[in-house]
Amino acid sequence: MRENSKGSVLVVEDEENLHETLRLNLEMEGYEVSSAFDGTQALKAVQNEYFDLIIMDIMLPEIDGISVTESIRIKNIDVPILMLSAKSSSADKVMGLRKGADDYLTKPFNLEELLLRVEKLILKNKKMQVQEKVGDVYSFGSNNVDFRAQEAVTYKGEKIQLSKKESMLLKLLIENKGDVVTREKILQVVWGYNVYPATRTIDNFILNFRKYFEADSRNPQYFHSVRGVGYKYTD
Repeated sequence: MRENSKGSVLVVEDEENLHETLRLNLEMEGYEVSSAFDGTQALKAVQNEYFDLIIMDIMLPEIDGISVTESIRIKNIDVPILMLSAKSSSADKVMGLRKGADDYLTKPFNLEELLLRVEKLILKNKKMQVQEKVGDVYSFGSNNVDFRAQEAVTYKGEKIQLSKKESMLLKLLIENKGDVVTREKILQVVWGYNVYPATRTIDNFILNFRKYFEADSRNPQYFHSVRGVGYKYTD
């Protein structure tokens, strides 16, 4: 994602004129925009890239927006979803929110209102991603980490140098202590771009952390893998 970008948005809308209007207006506001025109494309995009927000139409070809939203949430992907619907019935709204949408707009909507909601959802999500700021130095067990110097002292008392990405990943996991951090979030925050490298890359970093900081790396106390979802730090 570009450094000056306000965030990456996936627009899932099959009506081409509306899709183009949304895309142009979001780009003018400084967002990076990706497109999907049916439910299958939307699911594929979410599997391959990280987004700060999804604008999801309910009435879509192949798989409807509510089913797509449900599939995204089942995979533990916590991207904010703003749902659009031509139907104004409260039953649709309740169903959309129940299946995992964060907000809901009925067509026709005011474009300015949509842009405000997009901005608020992205800001709220970014605040939630960082739960607890840690300082430059952090200790756990017999380990000590200096994030600024990118150095650590292991449980054996050995001083080691950390790479920049090791240091960033370590800090991200510690800041979200007790919570599972998804692969998507790790790759976005640490690698800083949308298309992911092999998930094996993160596994290797976690194995290194266990080697440095765990007395028994086969039964880790601090660094845990949560199968199919992500990783968790506990102390």
